[in-house]
Amino acid sequence: MNTSLELIAYIIYLPIAIGLTTFVSQNLFKNSKIFMLDIFNQKAEIALATNRLFKIGFYLLNIGFALRIIKIYNLVSYKDLVETLSAKVGGFSIYLGIVMIFFILFFLKGRKASKENKLKLKENEL
Repeated sequence: MNTSLELIAYIIYLPIAIGLTTFVSQNLFKNSKIFMLDIFNQKAEIALATNRLFKIGFYLLNIGFALRIIKIYNLVSYKDLVETLSAKVGGFSIYLGIVMIFFILFFLKGRKASKENKLKLKENEL
């Protein structure tokens, strides 16, 4: 067991995992503002507040998962280091993509429910 290689792996993995989470979060929630405004009938204050809360949840969920899977062991060579980091970062990237898709689906479902609710309100007015 080579403790210095494992330390190097942690020093490389953590910034990559946090950086990926930040990149995905910034892009996802910058673009989700449109959905939130539509869901909340253009009421910007509640739409943006809800969007910020989802963003915090996204960070907590994904950084928490990145820390949960951080365990790296049995590194003997730099080859092991590269292979282990590739597996960790690749796996985390796949996980992050799946979570992002679920958030997008959640926004789309909220938008659909909002539109259906608007139609019902219009029908009741007639």
